[in-house]
Amino acid sequence: MAEGNIQLEKNGHIATIRINRPEKLNSMTVEMAAQLSGHVREVNRDKDIRAVVFTGNSERAFSSGSDIKQLDYYETPWDFRNRENEYARLIKSIRKPVIAAIKGYCLGGGLEMAVMADIRIGSYNSSYGASEVNWGWIGGGGNSQMLPRIIGPGRALEMLLTGDIIPAEEAYRLGLIDHLLPDEEVEEKAYELANKIAEKAPIAIQVIKHAVRVSMNTPLDVGMEYENELVHITFSTEDKLEGESAFKEKRRPVFKGR
Repeated sequence: MAEGNIQLEKNGHIATIRINRPEKLNSMTVEMAAQLSGHVREVNRDKDIRAVVFTGNSERAFSSGSDIKQLDYYETPWDFRNRENEYARLIKSIRKPVIAAIKGYCLGGGLEMAVMADIRIGSYNSSYGASEVNWGWIGGGGNSQMLPRIIGPGRALEMLLTGDIIPAEEAYRLGLIDHLLPDEEVEEKAYELANKIAEKAPIAIQVIKHAVRVSMNTPLDVGMEYENELVHITFSTEDKLEGESAFKEKRRPVFKGR
């Protein structure tokens, strides 16, 4: 399905979620957040989908964040506080691995969506900023929590406090993006990684993603014990037996997510 301002496409085991509002730098609206929510639910419940590429339909912008004009949609700050479908957190709620393919501006809520992905691939023309402070507020989708975990508290604070936009080379040096490539190679790399991930055992892949997310919020000793418990989930699967058989028979395993 490829319609609306948030498009969902499926090709084999790979889903693509694409922001499609290029005339407005892929800025997000309330209606788009609702579309995204529906697509995320579909991705999570579709057992055939094993990896997700998340990108924008524009060379100029991955996403410039929320459409500021949409703030008038909320009658009171309390309404905004209780808003449904906070779009960056929707990306975090995807259980399958998410690869963000980023071109152009990645600002405000756009950056929040990007940092909720598991792997980020940026083009040389991409740029990054937490720009909300320039307008007198802070973002509510995760930048203050995720940026310190990714690039460290000092550089995160510099971005958050100044609202400055940093170029792709600096974002790559800081570890904000994991790969830095020419425009025409960004999505190619994203699908290369997505297909490589999709060849692995789906349950093990989702457990790995979950374990790494938990590691960001727990002491090391607790995390190590939790990882040991997660091992038993993967050991109870048919895919584990298929992996062993394939190794012994010197062939490629065929995983079925069971």
